[in-house]
Amino acid sequence: MAGKGNPARARTALLVASALAWILILTEPGGGAWFAHCPAVASGAMPFAASFRMLLTMNSAMSLAAGWSLMLVAMMAPAMIAPVLHVRLRSFRRRRGRATALFLAAYGAVWMTAGLILLSIELAAASFAPQSFWPATIAAAVAILWQCSPLKQRCLNRGHLHPEIRAFGSAADLDTIRFGVTHGFWCVASCWAMMLAPMLLPRWHILAMAMVSVLMLGEWLEHPAPPAWQWRGISRLKRMAVEQTRFRLSQSFP
Repeated sequence: MAGKGNPARARTALLVASALAWILILTEPGGGAWFAHCPAVASGAMPFAASFRMLLTMNSAMSLAAGWSLMLVAMMAPAMIAPVLHVRLRSFRRRRGRATALFLAAYGAVWMTAGLILLSIELAAASFAPQSFWPATIAAAVAILWQCSPLKQRCLNRGHLHPEIRAFGSAADLDTIRFGVTHGFWCVASCWAMMLAPMLLPRWHILAMAMVSVLMLGEWLEHPAPPAWQWRGISRLKRMAVEQTRFRLSQSFP
């Protein structure tokens, strides 16, 4: 181990980043621009190819990337605490900032690629079933099935693997980038269905995304488990919240 670092500071920074991102999404008019593209696209008044061109006309690629990145920070930052701490604890002090940035950049690149695929599915659904809840309903059914499947647990188990990171030079950078890519891949493999369903809703996207983010955080807090058909929820997150509440109350009212 290269050093202890400051786990509390890194944990706080990620939680604050998530909170600030949610505040921006909820308060800025363009916070949900990833979902509310333009009236013609949302209403399905044009075919998929034309919708995609209209989307790029109404929103620059940079603004779309910024909107998706903001949503990723809001939803994923709390779940990034464990892997980020792993990177920092296995990096020398002088390399911790660099290693953290490389890991997050590689992780984010995987999710940005996944975002393009999810956006394409969203636009296709809006073209074929404008202002309909049916695409989101079908996606939710798929998400529930995926959530209970053994393959989902396999993806979660792989996401819990934190590999060794070499200490020096380009080898350390390569290990950190590889970890970011692989962790991002297994995160996408685990969460793609839950991310897609809210995107297909004709409204209430942000509320649905907030609920999904809580569910994703809960399942990443669980320990690896044998693959089996079972519901994966927020049991450990709920226990942690109850224990923290009891502790705070005991401190306030001894």
